[in-house]
Amino acid sequence: QVQLVESGGGLVQPGGSLRLSCAASGIAFNFYTMGWYRQAPGKQRELVATITGPYSTNYADSLKGRFTISRDNAKNTVYLQMNSLQPEDTAVYYCRAQRLGTFTAYWGQGTQVTVSS
Repeated sequence: QVQLVESGGGLVQPGGSLRLSCAASGIAFNFYTMGWYRQAPGKQRELVATITGPYSTNYADSLKGRFTISRDNAKNTVYLQMNSLQPEDTAVYYCRAQRLGTFTAYWGQGTQVTVSS
């Protein structure tokens, strides 16, 4: 059974940082593109970042420079370091795993990030 379990969300003040983690099980982690997406209230889910292999990354243009995605294949975990957070970053952040070369994908349950003073 595939499980993607996100953690690390919470309440942070503007300008603060958070590090999200997503632990995967039930998949051959090395063969998956891992990604973070987010959905703010009343908005569609949007791409934050993806990582394929150890170093091939892709970011939403608006988030480049503030967010960093990384992965630890030994721990089957993907991370999202978020810096200089702003209220507009408030959303539920979802982890996604997509099997390389296929449309097979899995989602985590999401973790809430709230940026507020």
